[in-house]
Amino acid sequence: MRLATLNVNSVRKRVPHVCRFLQSAQPDLLFLQELKCKTEEFPAKEFAALGYQSHAVGQHGGRNGVAVLARIPFKVVAEGLPGEEEDTHARYIEVEAADARFAGIYLPNGNSGGAEGYAYKLRWMERLRTIAAERLDSFQPFAILGDFNVCPTALDLAPGSMPPTDALVRPETRAAFRALTHLGLTDAVRALHPGERLYTYWDYGPAFDTNRGLRIDHALLSPELAERLETADIDLGLRAMEQPSDHTAVTITLRQ
Repeated sequence: MRLATLNVNSVRKRVPHVCRFLQSAQPDLLFLQELKCKTEEFPAKEFAALGYQSHAVGQHGGRNGVAVLARIPFKVVAEGLPGEEEDTHARYIEVEAADARFAGIYLPNGNSGGAEGYAYKLRWMERLRTIAAERLDSFQPFAILGDFNVCPTALDLAPGSMPPTDALVRPETRAAFRALTHLGLTDAVRALHPGERLYTYWDYGPAFDTNRGLRIDHALLSPELAERLETADIDLGLRAMEQPSDHTAVTITLRQ
């Protein structure tokens, strides 16, 4: 089984990039983030032509948004992260497929909105930890894939690329990420590539050519899925295309 995640930074602009990835990687499930469109504007027909059914959770105002594309049967079980009724951001989708649960997330960045913006990020991470704990306590195979907006360690960003006060690297942010892994979730890329400097995001401009990047797109696996982990890859070719997203795709393969 092949799972993937990609922050598209405007899905309507990246249709050719997503289609190229679907054809080359052939994931069974692909989670998209930062759609920047309303639900009804999602380009589902283009992906259906390649054999992928989709479900999008867009947001009015052209912000945020998440989606899943699948070439296997799936059922949507959540279109939002529980725990804060007033939170209307489109940042979470959860599906059932292949006898497991999979969540696709677009975790808040935390650098905008001042102190409240960062507090929202931490609250969101605690809400995610609560859901993950519930799934793990039920012994249901579970994975979280998406843009976490977290560099878990110093190895996950180019040296000197951001100050220690940035919300992606602050101690509280990293502690909240560790709280997820301490539940028993495995960071798929790190499990197979320990000690390597691997990035999934490069700002526009010279950052990609000079490899000044960040690893902020992750796949976290419950023990039942982690023991089936075979590969974890980052698609540099997708980021090298013309007019790409500033992120690229992370793909993992699980034994059946």
